[in-house]
Amino acid sequence: MQKLIGNMESRYKPVAALLLALLWFAGSLFAQGERKFIRQGNREFLKEKYSESEISYRRALDKNKGSADAVFNTGDALYKQEKFEDAGKQFAESLRMNEDRGKKASSMYNLGNSFLKSGKLKESIEAYKNSLRLDPGNMEAKYNLAYAQDRLKEQEQKQQQRQNQQDQEQNKDQKNQEQEQNKDQNQDQEKKDDQKENENQDQQQPNEHQQSMSREDAERLLNAIANDEKEVQEKVKEAKAAKQRVKTLKNW
Repeated sequence: MQKLIGNMESRYKPVAALLLALLWFAGSLFAQGERKFIRQGNREFLKEKYSESEISYRRALDKNKGSADAVFNTGDALYKQEKFEDAGKQFAESLRMNEDRGKKASSMYNLGNSFLKSGKLKESIEAYKNSLRLDPGNMEAKYNLAYAQDRLKEQEQKQQQRQNQQDQEQNKDQKNQEQEQNKDQNQDQEKKDDQKENENQDQQQPNEHQQSMSREDAERLLNAIANDEKEVQEKVKEAKAAKQRVKTLKNW
């Protein structure tokens, strides 16, 4: 049995070697095809044919999915077409695929540019900082970092100004609303005061009537007293006259 196995191994060695040779040859062909399309894309890129160069780079990726250079260059072609978000995805993928420190720094720098063009200032600042950590001598990254920081500062100041203006308008509206409420309350209070005053006047009218009746009663009483006094005076006069008559009679 061991001999048979040995014989089988000896028989299959040439076949295995042939397979390895075929795989190497196929890989070489794929690599040649990949580099061919990358070079073609580079020529189109230099001629500012960015759409055509993107197609060539993608054809290179069809030949070799693991080509970090083709991924990076695809990002460049997309960036030139102002497809900044798509370009950023390519640079992020290139960053993941590359082990070379310089290429990682370039991918991070281009990613920062894509973020900047997309208006993502905070993300671009972080990307530039990370690029400078890998390549401190990149003056363009330093310049773009300072530019992004200034843009972010201006943006925050404008946002603060807008917020202050909104707060002022809100306070003004609230103040006007409070004034309207106070005005309504004052009007309601005035109505209540007028109503109360009218009620007081209504309550005072019977008192005046009562006072008027009392004066009438007093006049009647005075008249009655005057009449009684007149009667008394008349009786007194009659008594005096009767006495005089009596005296006259006695003198007779």
